[in-house]
Amino acid sequence: QAKYLAQIILVGAQVVGRAFMRALRQEFAASRAAADARGRSERPQSAAASRIIGISLQEAQQILNVSNLNPEEIQKNYDHLFKVNDKSVGGSFYLQSKVVRAKERLDEELRIQAKDEKKGWKAET
Repeated sequence: QAKYLAQIILVGAQVVGRAFMRALRQEFAASRAAADARGRSERPQSAAASRIIGISLQEAQQILNVSNLNPEEIQKNYDHLFKVNDKSVGGSFYLQSKVVRAKERLDEELRIQAKDEKKGWKAET
């Protein structure tokens, strides 16, 4: 009896795991396609960062709830959202990973803007 119960649980876990992985792959593909579509209207370096990280600048700003690229505000919102989405406190690993990707994208945009300002170009936000 226990052997059959264990097999049923194992098969159920495998099915759920496969469905979860399929959903993650689909979300990743959709996010990348959306970032690519939005990236066509961005500056070349910014568009490249969107493709590499898989999230657009606008989406990253929405996730972290920032309207301008203020490093202190970005860090403050990131820290809060990362903490409340921690799995150990009942949060979502998926949402936490979106918060991390958004922070990476905004950090990359800040780096690009700093590089552009160093060259004497005006940053666009």
